Amino acid sequence: MLKENIKTIRKSKGLSQEELAIKLNVVRQTISKWEQGLSVPDADMLISISEVFETPVSTLLGETVVEAKADDLKAISEKLEVINLQLAHRKTARQKAIHWLFILLCAVIVAVFAVLIILNSPYLGWDYSHPEPAVAGVVFHAFEWLFVRIAPLALIGAFVGVFLTRKKV
Repeated sequence: MLKENIKTIRKSKGLSQEELAIKLNVVRQTISKWEQGLSVPDADMLISISEVFETPVSTLLGETVVEAKADDLKAISEKLEVINLQLAHRKTARQKAIHWLFILLCAVIVAVFAVLIILNSPYLGWDYSHPEPAVAGVVFHAFEWLFVRIAPLALIGAFVGVFLTRKKV
């Protein structure tokens, strides 16, 4: 039903697949796949399509609009509750992932600092008369120089990120 509705409404609005694709920031082949039923747009894209067509999403999905009754309102509220729970779960999962990424960033920065301290700039004792060690020494020194100056700021930022993304009880 969705594929026919997209095609019918698009044609009734006088839009080609290419024009609709430009308005939705997708390629023309995506529109073609939707209209052939080979794929379906996600929820965000359905909203964008409905805005371009100036048509409710329910119409795109083939739902006929009827007056809401008390039972219908209850069903709608239950659906909205489920959607809200899913969105809350998704937000929590995203926050947890970001939290662990900040923790990982802190651990990596501390580990690289530990390695640099243990190695104690070994390139200073290299024989720079050959081009390979000279280039490697310069690259290693440049990395160390940049890391020592940037890493403390990144570490502070990562600590702040860990603090801000922690699970609030």
